Amino acid sequence: MAHYAALMSMLTPPGMGGQYRITGDKYPRMRPRRRRARLILSMVASVTALGLVGWGTLQLIDVFTGGGGTASAAGSAGDCVKQAAASASPAAGARAAVLPKPAQITVNVYNATTHTGLAKDTADELRKRGFKIGDVGNAPAKFDQKIKGTAILLGPASALKTSLPVLATQVTAADQRTEAGRKGTAVDLILGNAFKTLTPQATAAKAITALSNPAQTATTSKKTC
Repeated sequence: MAHYAALMSMLTPPGMGGQYRITGDKYPRMRPRRRRARLILSMVASVTALGLVGWGTLQLIDVFTGGGGTASAAGSAGDCVKQAAASASPAAGARAAVLPKPAQITVNVYNATTHTGLAKDTADELRKRGFKIGDVGNAPAKFDQKIKGTAILLGPASALKTSLPVLATQVTAADQRTEAGRKGTAVDLILGNAFKTLTPQATAAKAITALSNPAQTATTSKKTC
């Protein structure tokens, strides 16, 4: 036994005395280096695999979103050019509406308010703007002092998309109506209690241009790329 104890004492690593001294058949078990190396390799492999998966995901996103970076910017610029060209093309938007010019529209001006001379003053201004003037005077009994709004524009059914919209550019918030069975092409401007003055001439001119060229107006008002 003495020889065995001496042998075990020799096998005890330096500095491991006390409770770590090898006695009998018990001895400290150390983690093998091979297992630690395998653990490190496993961690490295996991990190590499995650990196590859992330890279592949980015590539797929790039494919389905049409590319990125400079290519995407170039594509967007190209799309903007194509959209602008399409908007400028007559086939892309609505065709210019065929509307009568002010000189082709005869307007009867009637005063439904208590303000004397309102119909005459308004008719004179419309004449300066190029409209033909027909009758001027007090409104018919069914309208006299019964219009609370700005005005009523009244004409035949054929004027609904022709003369009435053009005349409406001169009177803000006017109510447009058609009269069944009405003959002729003249339209009525019946001034109401809320009427003050005609729409500023520059604003009215722009409104007429917008009516005549809806495609061009839509193009210029579209948000730029």
